[in-house]
Amino acid sequence: MSLSTHVLDTDRGEPAAGIAVRLERWVVQGPSAEWETVGTGRTDADGRLRDLVPAGEWGAGRWRLTFTTGREFFPEVTVEFHVTEPGRHHHVPLLISAYGYTTYRGS
Repeated sequence: MSLSTHVLDTDRGEPAAGIAVRLERWVVQGPSAEWETVGTGRTDADGRLRDLVPAGEWGAGRWRLTFTTGREFFPEVTVEFHVTEPGRHHHVPLLISAYGYTTYRGS
């Protein structure tokens, strides 16, 4: 299926537009492993990013989203998650404020 995200600025009570987002997957090759960038993008005017995963790249495994927020205290937020059901849609939103953030698995 797919992956989407939505960034909300809880200080302003509005979507966070223009946030740079990087999607990476954990790749194990023999005795070594590393993060591999799969896709990049920016949130739209509604703070959403829907087309981050190129066709054929989504699957089970360890993934992470990195949000470049531009905030003074949290300039970058990384959310790591594990996909066990790649046939289901995964939504990973980020709620950001000046001194905190939260995330959850959405629908």
